Amino acid sequence: MRKILIADDHPIVRRGLKQLLTENGGDIFVGEAQTSQEALESIKKEDWDMVMLDIAMPGRGGLDVLKEIKQRCPGLPVLVLSMYPEEQYGLRALRIGASGYMTKEAAPENLVIAIGKILGGGIYVTPTLAEKLAFDLKRDDSRPLHEVLSDREHQVMCLIASGKTVSDIAEDLFLSVKTISSYRTRILGKMKMKNNAELTHYAIKNGLTH
Repeated sequence: MRKILIADDHPIVRRGLKQLLTENGGDIFVGEAQTSQEALESIKKEDWDMVMLDIAMPGRGGLDVLKEIKQRCPGLPVLVLSMYPEEQYGLRALRIGASGYMTKEAAPENLVIAIGKILGGGIYVTPTLAEKLAFDLKRDDSRPLHEVLSDREHQVMCLIASGKTVSDIAEDLFLSVKTISSYRTRILGKMKMKNNAELTHYAIKNGLTH
């Protein structure tokens, strides 16, 4: 029996994924976690064959959780599921150690294919993400400005570029307004920019927004 942990804070999403797995995956036990901490505790207590991880759960960022999962269980495959497009987090997730990255808008049959491939020991990437990986390997040592950002800073930058206020972002990430303001200041400093308008222009130019 295969054991798959679904880590997502939306009950409807978990229910839909669980139904998809049980209908298409054969002999599978599905566990659930609705917070980052629950996911980490479950991984600590039980042996899983695979984790399906939402990148935007309350509390710690999904990429931070992914890092900790890979530190604790380097061989545990993780499929990152996200509402964010591949351009924003796909490469980062794969660099950290994810076995795949899919948006929640993906067709159910593609998700079934991805799960099967990952459970079989492979890595699943869409053609679009594969092209970006190939380009990433070929390019020289110069990196885009946003590559200097931490994962959380990158997330905050994308949210700012999407038009959200500091208060909106604080609410979305379950952090204080003061913390988000500090992130914004660091982001502007690292990217040598003066305001949100410059960040937004950069993000649009580099395909980092919806």
